[in-house]
Amino acid sequence: MLRAVSKASLLLLATSIAAHAGGDPVQGKHVFNRCIACHEAASDRDKVGPHLMGVVGRTAGTAESFLGHYSEAMKGAGAAGLVWDEANLAEYLKAPKLKVPGNKMAFGGLANDDDIANVIAYLKADPKP
Repeated sequence: MLRAVSKASLLLLATSIAAHAGGDPVQGKHVFNRCIACHEAASDRDKVGPHLMGVVGRTAGTAESFLGHYSEAMKGAGAAGLVWDEANLAEYLKAPKLKVPGNKMAFGGLANDDDIANVIAYLKADPKP
C-alpha cells in the first residue's frame, strides 16, 4: 500500500513539474490581460505594439504589419539574429529593457516565472483558449 502511494505521489510530482515547465495556456490568457492594452495575440491586429500571433519562432522586429513602427533597437536585435523562441521570450518578458536595450516597450516585465511560462504557453496555443 505504501509503495502504491509513493508511486502515485511521484507520478503526481512529475506531472506537476512537466505542467510547470510547459506552462498553462488558460492561466496564460489571464496573465496576458496585462498585455492586452498594447498587444493582440488571437489575431493579427496591431495596437500600440505589434500583434503577437505567431510570435514564437519569429525574428524580432519583423512582423510585416508593424515594420514602420519598431524601434531601431528591436530591428537591430532581429538583424543580429534574435528569434523569439521560448528562452528568448522568457528573458524578454522578465526584463524587456535588459534583453533588448533601447526598445520602446514601456512594460517593466513579469516577475513570476510561472506567469512567464503561462504567457508563453498562451502565445503558442492554437487555437487560443
